[in-house]
Amino acid sequence: MKFRANTAPRSVVNRLQVTSMIDVIFLLLIFFMATTTFSQPEAHLTPGLKEQRAAGRASDLEPQIVDVVRDGDRDVFRLGARVLIDKASLVAALRELPLEPGVFVRVSDDVRVESAAAAVQACRDAGFEKVSYVPAS
Repeated sequence: MKFRANTAPRSVVNRLQVTSMIDVIFLLLIFFMATTTFSQPEAHLTPGLKEQRAAGRASDLEPQIVDVVRDGDRDVFRLGARVLIDKASLVAALRELPLEPGVFVRVSDDVRVESAAAAVQACRDAGFEKVSYVPAS
């Protein structure tokens, strides 16, 4: 098979059509300018943190702590000076407390896992949204 050499005249130069490319660039520029949403200046944004103008209450300074400790052969719940032996009494005692500050569940090392989970669930059942688990050590 014999190949022929390209016999096209060399004077014909393929030119790039720049006019249509400029039109496309301007259309894209107009599109992006029209669809862009500008953010508000930071001075006009609402702050994520709200300032608290009221003076602090005594309950703000004292965290609410539920201690789960071993007393002889059983696990008990301590809420301040009160000693509670079951989950239902713990839920009833926790419902008397304010819910905003939250509660800490502090568990000693020798307590069964079921008692620790019962304390956390009792806090949730009482309506607390901020429940923190803290090991005693």
